[in-house]
Amino acid sequence: MKKKYKIIFWICGVFLVIFFVANISIGSYAPRLVEQQIQQNLKLKVSLGKISLNLPFTIVLEKLEIGDLASIKKISFCPNLVALLFGKIVIHGLNIIEPVINLQQSAQGKLNLPFLDQKGKSPVIYLTSLNLRDGKIIFTDKKASAEGFQVIVNKLNIKVAKVALPITSLATNFTLSAQLLSQQAEPFGEIAFSGWLDYLAKDLDAELEIKDLDVTKFSVYYGNFISSRKLASARLDLTSIFKAKNNVLQISTKFNLSNLVYMDAQEQLLNVDLMKNALDIFTDSKGNLSLEFDIDTLLDKPDLNQEKLQKIILKAAAKNLSNQSPQQIIDKVTSIIDQYKGVGKELKAIFN
Repeated sequence: MKKKYKIIFWICGVFLVIFFVANISIGSYAPRLVEQQIQQNLKLKVSLGKISLNLPFTIVLEKLEIGDLASIKKISFCPNLVALLFGKIVIHGLNIIEPVINLQQSAQGKLNLPFLDQKGKSPVIYLTSLNLRDGKIIFTDKKASAEGFQVIVNKLNIKVAKVALPITSLATNFTLSAQLLSQQAEPFGEIAFSGWLDYLAKDLDAELEIKDLDVTKFSVYYGNFISSRKLASARLDLTSIFKAKNNVLQISTKFNLSNLVYMDAQEQLLNVDLMKNALDIFTDSKGNLSLEFDIDTLLDKPDLNQEKLQKIILKAAAKNLSNQSPQQIIDKVTSIIDQYKGVGKELKAIFN
């Protein structure tokens, strides 16, 4: 019995020595090798603060800087050694802590993402789980505006893991949450997305929730789609249920636009398409626009262009007329006519 314990003791001792030597070697030589490899592929200056090896077999990278594109406080993962013997790269528990990504789109619509200069066939990497914590994405769009429209995705948290049961399932659970910030670091909305996906079977069951989103922050994109009158404030709350079976995807959405406040009515109101004020007619007595609509499309090739969404939203808005009295509709139309009384010809063409 004592001999058996001695053998176990010696095996553990040899393993610890090998682990200690490997840790020293990795800490001394690996950072430079990793820097060179990333720099060669991305053509960006790279620096890495530290690489270490933790028990049982977890590789940890700290203070990774990739040019002006990204900085990551810590990355850790556990490679499957058995899979490596069979020529496959399987990674368990990829953790990415406090990444900061700086995305920029030029006036010509080109993103600052590097082109991967990789020779030969790249190895297939199998990832069993992902945990991204406290991330930040700073997006600057010079195509939307010359000075550069900017939005910040803050407190980004993502978890992705294979469904535990049944064992044969290929479905993947996922959760995503984030806070949106303006260029002045003011919060103006929250996003949450969670559910499961089996991409091979083209099945999906998920829910998207948007809370307290100040849509006026995105006026450079929607223009006068909501109304030709410039909005000073408008809050969006939205819940969408995504269900797909055999690639047939249906998105059921509850859309509520509230706190609609317009800029001074004496602003530029001439020479505009009055039908752009259609959504004003469909709001309730409190000035809120609540809609429910479905979108039918495909999971692998979703068709969600602006023209199609506009038609779906206007169709859903038309249903709201049944909940309004004729007098309410007349009052709203009259109000719009009064605002545009200086453009009689256009009014006659629309309302006659």
